[in-house]
Amino acid sequence: MMRRPRTSTVKAVKYQDMDSDLSFSVTASSDEDIEEWKPPEPKPKALTKTGQTAGEKKAPAKRTAKPKEPKEPKQPKAPKVPKEPKPRVPRKPAAERKTQAAKVQKGSGARGLAGTKRKKSDEDKKDDKPGEDKGEKQMDCPQIETAEESGSSIRMKEERVSFIVSEAPQADRWAGEGSSLARLKAKKEEVEEEDFTFDEPCQKKQKTSGACLGQPTALPSSQAQALRNELNMNWDLIEVLSILTCVERWVCVNIITLLREENTVPFMVRYRKEMINHMDADAVRDVQLIYEELCSLAKKTKSVIQTLKKDGVLTDELEQDLRNCRSADELDHVYSPYKKGSKLSKARRAKALGLEEAASALMEKPHTLDLRAWVKNGTEGLSSVEEVATGVEHILADMIAKDPETLTYIKTLCENSSVTIQSSVSKSALKDKEQDKSVQGQKKPGAQQNKNKDIDKFHLYFDFTSNIQRIQPHQTLAINRGESLKILTVKVNIPDRVKSDFTRWCINNRWRPRTFAREELNVIIKNAVEDSYKRLILPFLTRSYRTKLTSAAEKESIAMFVRNLRQRLLVCPIRGCVIMGVDPGFRHGCKLAVLSPTSQIIHTDVVYLHNSGQQREADKLRHLMIKYSCTRVVIGNGTACRETESFFADLISRRYFHPLDVSYCITNEAGASIYSVSPEAVKEMPDLDPNLRSAVSIGRRVQDPMAELVKIDPKHIGIGTYQHDVSAGALKAALDGVVQECVSFVGVDINICSETLMRHVAGLNAGRAKNIAEWREQNGPFINREQLKLVKGMGPKTYQQCAGFIRINPQTSARSSPHPVPAVPEKPAAKKAKAKTGVNIPTSFNPLDQTCIHPESYHVAQRFLSIVDGSADQIGSAGLQQCVESKVRSSSVEELARTVDTTPETLKLIIDGLTQPPGFDIRQNFGQADFKRGIVSMSDLRVGAVLTGRVDNTALFGAFVDIGVGRAGLIHKSNITLDKLPVSQRRRSLALGPGERVEVRVLNVDHQRGRIGLDLIRVLQ
Repeated sequence: MMRRPRTSTVKAVKYQDMDSDLSFSVTASSDEDIEEWKPPEPKPKALTKTGQTAGEKKAPAKRTAKPKEPKEPKQPKAPKVPKEPKPRVPRKPAAERKTQAAKVQKGSGARGLAGTKRKKSDEDKKDDKPGEDKGEKQMDCPQIETAEESGSSIRMKEERVSFIVSEAPQADRWAGEGSSLARLKAKKEEVEEEDFTFDEPCQKKQKTSGACLGQPTALPSSQAQALRNELNMNWDLIEVLSILTCVERWVCVNIITLLREENTVPFMVRYRKEMINHMDADAVRDVQLIYEELCSLAKKTKSVIQTLKKDGVLTDELEQDLRNCRSADELDHVYSPYKKGSKLSKARRAKALGLEEAASALMEKPHTLDLRAWVKNGTEGLSSVEEVATGVEHILADMIAKDPETLTYIKTLCENSSVTIQSSVSKSALKDKEQDKSVQGQKKPGAQQNKNKDIDKFHLYFDFTSNIQRIQPHQTLAINRGESLKILTVKVNIPDRVKSDFTRWCINNRWRPRTFAREELNVIIKNAVEDSYKRLILPFLTRSYRTKLTSAAEKESIAMFVRNLRQRLLVCPIRGCVIMGVDPGFRHGCKLAVLSPTSQIIHTDVVYLHNSGQQREADKLRHLMIKYSCTRVVIGNGTACRETESFFADLISRRYFHPLDVSYCITNEAGASIYSVSPEAVKEMPDLDPNLRSAVSIGRRVQDPMAELVKIDPKHIGIGTYQHDVSAGALKAALDGVVQECVSFVGVDINICSETLMRHVAGLNAGRAKNIAEWREQNGPFINREQLKLVKGMGPKTYQQCAGFIRINPQTSARSSPHPVPAVPEKPAAKKAKAKTGVNIPTSFNPLDQTCIHPESYHVAQRFLSIVDGSADQIGSAGLQQCVESKVRSSSVEELARTVDTTPETLKLIIDGLTQPPGFDIRQNFGQADFKRGIVSMSDLRVGAVLTGRVDNTALFGAFVDIGVGRAGLIHKSNITLDKLPVSQRRRSLALGPGERVEVRVLNVDHQRGRIGLDLIRVLQ
């Protein structure tokens, strides 16, 4: 199911509960085989076209409120500019329009039965259009009808936080390399109110509509038609993409164009800001995801049409229905009755008997219908009047369940009622618990013990009920897991009032016969309505609610993973000191690895700190520390961590390592053991024991967290929650995208970075990274970026994507091979060199190669340097910075950009690159690991004590904080309130992430369960 945009521009300083509108989730199609059908989500009229002409007539009214130009839907798009933020439309009209919206759809089962009603609704709609146009002017998103659907179901709630993550402020900082001239950017075009809105799609809308930062461009009609012809669907790709992502059409056009040109997201976010209107990486990835889903849907539709044509059941009407589908669920609904292998539904069996004509007569001309005329003795299903009546009921029930207007009405009733989700302990789980009690005195096998332990984990959900609009994402995932383990039974409760109101409306309005019907025929209609509700609509609603809840919860969980991983990767490295990594253990001892300031392995050893000869091991430690001048110890947080920490803290307190001032820190060792036996670790440290490799990894995680953590699958780093309950493919794609984004925005020194780190640079992959490493090994260090073109497999597009993220530092390019220059002319003799021999590769160092400036802008940078009377050799110097500052003060960035013939965005990036000091690292703005000299235990904690700590992990229900007592405390999300957050963090989900320093107050300490409750006082800057 594809996302629906929302309209949540909240000016009040309140948390916003967006869980009530759960239909924004992406592609959550059910795996189960539905026997009958799977009705689609009723689409709003903005997304509905019963034919090409109808769609053209509606398009101008939707955008320009000028219905007198129905024949030219594409023309008004050219001058379109982003709309101003507008207030939300009232709830009631939204519901009314929702009902009207479905009336223009063609229901696959209700053809010919409700034609008059649809004509009447279309006439009503024409009368309503002026009012709708007024409503459009108040909407935040460009497509009103879709947005209004969600507007009707949004709730405001003080204590709730919706967890859609949008890292806009921080992502911009990374994309711009962390501006060192913040004071020069006072004229930044992007002016936004600091509201506390967590809704991701509308966050992007605000991001791209605060001001037109790029150049709005309309897609030429020929290209628009080409896109439509390529997908071969009855809808406009750009329009649908704009609606689903709530991003302006011209931005969608540019993003699609850039994606088709094989541009990576980091490249677009940093070097094509004006084209994507300053969207952040998460927002661009979201557009990319929806675009890929639409392309996948078109491909699947084509395959279905070919299959149906081959089977001989394809009609023109069915083909149009298929091409009108805008989601996988819609497509499945239309296609499911024709799937091979599925048994015939009751309605199809009745139709096969020829009763469809009788059902049509019952609705259109009931006075002419005589059921006895349809009786055929000896034919199963037609042998009596009762069987004929039952067959007609089944056909009508199927039509009712597939009618868009009917489905819209029942959903509106549900929205206005209290629909709840309920979980209870299953009978099988109760039976297992009873068996456990009966054999309590006997020794239980391990598997039985683990099963009982699992059952106890779900005790909160043994008798759990929540409104579906208020259930938390982590609760949804927990319930799903309990259900999959057969510990919980889950059901959706829809009030009985919904059924009675629905039945009354169907009989008296939507499914009322056109002329007088006899009593026995009215009974058939009533039975059909009740059968349709109980057998078809109720299960559909239940599946629909569960799918939406699960999809929304998965989205929240993945968003939390993404944010946690980003902050874990961007922890500031500890440079310039020798570090000892310690992998603690009892029986097999503590593994040590002493690392040089450049992460080279100096010494490895094993010490047994928790056995009898502690003094001897302490002497060995002192000898190693003094011999290698090691003042930093990094201890992994695994088994024996607290005991090892206590040992070191005792030695430090006794000044045992004098004259060295030694301190230690605890770091997360998740994934270290997996990495230690991986092929990468074997290749990197072939002669080391796997246990010692773990100690090396633990130490390097503090020296350079990103360079070390990219070697490990993000799922094993110990971030987020419920990773096994979400889509593995979606999680992997999201995490891989974040790794690429972080590595690219930080940049890599091509002459010293590992092959593993190189793989994650935008534009590179495992093969190209290997080729670069081999070239570097054979020819010595790279002297400039241009030499990358000599590497095998480095074409123009690859070079364009990666060049700006690769650094050539003079310190690393000057050392190593004594004859790097002759290697340059030798390369053209290689196999693939023919296209490269014409390229004249310089052999001198270019100072611009150590900056974030892209080679395509070097000529602009040189022009700017000549204007400010500077030179490339002065990059990062105070003198050049003063020259740039004075020039920017005397002339605005926009004026200077016109002078050097570039965009303001590119010039700002050039200014950053020229004024940032050599070796600038955006991670210096993020926190480092905390080193300490003493230890505090959980027994020392007192309620009300104020402590400082660092966020270790965040979950959907709160943030875990390491306060140095061996157990992380939990700040529940209800204690993370607006007034406690810095202004820059008020837009982010939970506003906290791994690595952030916080001041907290102890609320409660549960020694028995090892739990600490904390309250957030403030975030430390």
